[in-house]
Amino acid sequence: MNQTANLTEIIDNFAYLDDWEDRYRYIIELGKALPSMPAEACNDQNKVRGCASQVWLLTQIARPQGQAPVLTFTGDSDAHIVKGLVALILAMYSGHSAPEILDLDANELFATLGLAAHLTPQRTNGVRSMVERIKSEARAAMAAQAS
Repeated sequence: MNQTANLTEIIDNFAYLDDWEDRYRYIIELGKALPSMPAEACNDQNKVRGCASQVWLLTQIARPQGQAPVLTFTGDSDAHIVKGLVALILAMYSGHSAPEILDLDANELFATLGLAAHLTPQRTNGVRSMVERIKSEARAAMAAQAS
């Protein structure tokens, strides 16, 4: 799994940072710690539509016998702050089962962290696009398992 930080750790670290400049720097650090995707994976098929910056998501699906599919995501971006947001989204969703992914609410996380009020509308739309892509992959994995 290519997760660099777990969600609890990120939330705890955010709580210690009072200043928004420090929080932005932390988000950028999360992005720097996120492994880059191979150049060949940064293609049109993996590109997330609706993001102002370039964002790519790659999905791997494990299908444990008799259980819901588990999705693992790899992501990348060409913009520092956006790559940090990708890292945050991956920490939230990657490694969870499809039903868990559909139940997780990124808006709730972003409100908890105070990010909702501090992101530009373009970045908010980009995050929404990433989350919708992830949830769409989870729905598709569940549909494929049902058939």
